[in-house]
Amino acid sequence: MLQYITNTDCKVPVTEQVFAVIEGGCRWVQIRMKDAPDDEIRSVVETIMPKCIEKQVFLILNDRVELAKELNVGGVHLGKEDMPCSKARMILGPAAVIGVTANTISDVIAVSNLDIDYYGLGPFANTTTKKKLSPVLGLEGIRKLCFEMAEKEINIPHVAVGGITCDDVIPLIESGVNGIAVSGAIAFAPDIVKATEHFMSLLPKTE
Repeated sequence: MLQYITNTDCKVPVTEQVFAVIEGGCRWVQIRMKDAPDDEIRSVVETIMPKCIEKQVFLILNDRVELAKELNVGGVHLGKEDMPCSKARMILGPAAVIGVTANTISDVIAVSNLDIDYYGLGPFANTTTKKKLSPVLGLEGIRKLCFEMAEKEINIPHVAVGGITCDDVIPLIESGVNGIAVSGAIAFAPDIVKATEHFMSLLPKTE
């Protein structure tokens, strides 16, 4: 499972990034435009939505809960400083997918009894995508978190995020995550379509 997180630091416009990763086979996109006004995000979503519907791409927004409801996207991903997931659930309703960021087992436990759909475990490595970076976990840190979740019988899906390259995919899957979230390694690639295809080829095939 690959989630592509859009990147506003590269020269390729967000809409073109999304069209390219869809062409490369990605079917889960998070629109992350932290400093953009709602109108800009609204324009991006309206532009890409027909292609997302056509290709059955699952689309979520980073943080903008009210906007996600307005635009009728699939859900949101919430960082530690974003809206509490319980409030987001009240706004978005039971069908929306809500993901939360987790860096420690305490982060995981804190929301494990709430109605969330997945964890983003990270950062795996140093990344320039996020400005306020939690401590880097590395492979051992991700593996430890997955083990602790299993030990506590927390069965909510979890994806690794933060500075992931193609070389990291197989070791991360073997560590126990259900998927990966990638931004810079695809956004800054010479060919976004081919980079996406490469990431997809390394992931376990799903039915």
